[in-house]
Amino acid sequence: MITEDTKVLVDKGIMLPLMEEFYTIQGEGFYKGTAAYFIRIGGCDVGCHWCDVKESWDASLHPPTHVGKIVENAVSHSDTIVITGGEPLTWDMTILTETLKAQGCKIHIETSGAYKLTGQWDWICLSPKKIKLPTEEIYEVANELKVIVYNLHDLKFAEEQAAKVNKDCILYLQPEWSKRDTVIPIIVDYVMKNPKWKVSLQTHKYLNIP
Repeated sequence: MITEDTKVLVDKGIMLPLMEEFYTIQGEGFYKGTAAYFIRIGGCDVGCHWCDVKESWDASLHPPTHVGKIVENAVSHSDTIVITGGEPLTWDMTILTETLKAQGCKIHIETSGAYKLTGQWDWICLSPKKIKLPTEEIYEVANELKVIVYNLHDLKFAEEQAAKVNKDCILYLQPEWSKRDTVIPIIVDYVMKNPKWKVSLQTHKYLNIP
């Protein structure tokens, strides 16, 4: 049970519910193959049934950690930082990103876009979900759109989302891991017929790294 004082600091983004942090290789999207330090923030109410980090959903399970300590750990490993979750925009990202920027970091976010965009970002990966759609503001600034494909209807959803993003946004279709054998042939065929899209794979899972 966190104290009222700690809750105030979390609400302001001075402390954040830190689930885990690790240095690894980005496995997905435009920066796949790039070494990066991942900061996974707890808390998410989007509730994707196929989420592979459901343990991130309950923010109360993850200790509120001072932004200064998070940044200190991050910059000791890399100047490319990926903020993920959970849904990191559940929280105010302003102080975390300002502090990372002051250290010369390049900062990426992986988000459903379901909450107001806060913080300063060098790369925004928007991965929208049907059950809690993105805010309108994030479509204009997203650098990549990554739609997870679990079934055929997700291709229709992908096109609806692609119609909303800015003209420079890179479009990716990514198989949901548990359905990959079924949906990869569908995605490959779709991308060949619709080459504005690219295929994204969770290469870190094939490489057996975090």
